[in-house]
Amino acid sequence: MNFFARFKKLFIVIGFLALVFIIGYFIWRLFFRAEPPAPPSSGTETPGIIGGLPSVGPGTGTIIEPGGISTLPGTGGSTGLSGGQNPGDNSLFTPNEIAVGGLTETTVVNRNPSLNITLDNSGQLQYYDRTDGKFYKLNADGTKTTLSDRVFHSVQSVVWAPNSDKEVIEYPDGNKIVYNFSTQKQVTLPAHWEDFSFSADGNKLVSKSISYNTADSWLIVSNADGSQATGIEKIGNNYDKVYSNWSPGNQIAALYTEGVDFNRQEVYFVGLNGENFKSTIIEGRGFEPQWSSEGSRLLYSVYNSADNYNPRLWVVDATSDTIGQNRRQLNIQTWANKCTFASDTEVYCAVPEELPKGAGLLPQLADESKDLLYKIDLATGAQKLIAIPNGYYNISQIAVPETQDYLYFTDKYSGSVYQIKLR
Repeated sequence: MNFFARFKKLFIVIGFLALVFIIGYFIWRLFFRAEPPAPPSSGTETPGIIGGLPSVGPGTGTIIEPGGISTLPGTGGSTGLSGGQNPGDNSLFTPNEIAVGGLTETTVVNRNPSLNITLDNSGQLQYYDRTDGKFYKLNADGTKTTLSDRVFHSVQSVVWAPNSDKEVIEYPDGNKIVYNFSTQKQVTLPAHWEDFSFSADGNKLVSKSISYNTADSWLIVSNADGSQATGIEKIGNNYDKVYSNWSPGNQIAALYTEGVDFNRQEVYFVGLNGENFKSTIIEGRGFEPQWSSEGSRLLYSVYNSADNYNPRLWVVDATSDTIGQNRRQLNIQTWANKCTFASDTEVYCAVPEELPKGAGLLPQLADESKDLLYKIDLATGAQKLIAIPNGYYNISQIAVPETQDYLYFTDKYSGSVYQIKLR
């Protein structure tokens, strides 16, 4: 007993050194030991094996899964082709003239950077050309005509009236005007008015009047020229939760959201005369709404934690008598502002081929994604890939006339406008 007590410190030192030696040995084995030389290659390879995964045969489909979009060969890269496809099959390399679900011819109709494309009552494309500062119409024969001889320098944003005969134009310095292409006249709007939306006939405007004292901010309605402005709802400090969005049925002037919990919000529908409309719950944040052509439905996108914070499309009935009914999730992950209604039940959307986690929170994460084009039938729930544009495009906006002969889209990087034949 005295012996161990006498050499206790020595035993502790020896044990400590042994422990250090053992730990050092394991570190050496893990990180510094030289690997044994690889066996010599036999000079043969296993056919069809790339990067450890077997290649797959030709295909052009896309699988939509609850967690996002899982693409099959035929949807990757700027040519729409991927490894494992047969180079001898010309159908995989040659784009179709008309959209039938695969690689599709994509024609540029305006190469210059453009802003906010729209369609007039006859289905003709209209847009602002950032290069020369003029507004144009694309005629049925493919020629372009100016909507006005006037040059609008450095336009920052454009809000078109539904009939496309007038628009709100905003400049970088905050100045705003309404320009009427039918009369070729303009009026200036107050600089503190923001977030504009025209009524269905284009004769009225809803906007937010933001006061220096934000508690005094209002949602207002005025004539299209800014006259006879009337406050319809005091929004105070909640101005960033209010969305000016006049419904085609002229029942709703704006939408307002209020948080319920981490993953849910309640949407309130604001009428023109203080109506007490129903509200509806939405499963997410980052609310982006879009009315159907007749205003019977509301298409919207939100993100939540269950979807890796990526945007997903939903639809809900939204007339004054049906608000909140038939709310359902669409199995497509994209933003509502990348969609357009061709009719009250038919929607065309640009859908990212891949979405990194968190793209709903930070949309710029998807800036490098290539977009594919889908059609959704809200009446039946059918969703199908209609076209893989022949090129690498990140689509910022699309437009489809009621005839559904063509689809127009704007590329986010170049601002150029492209056309795809649907029929």
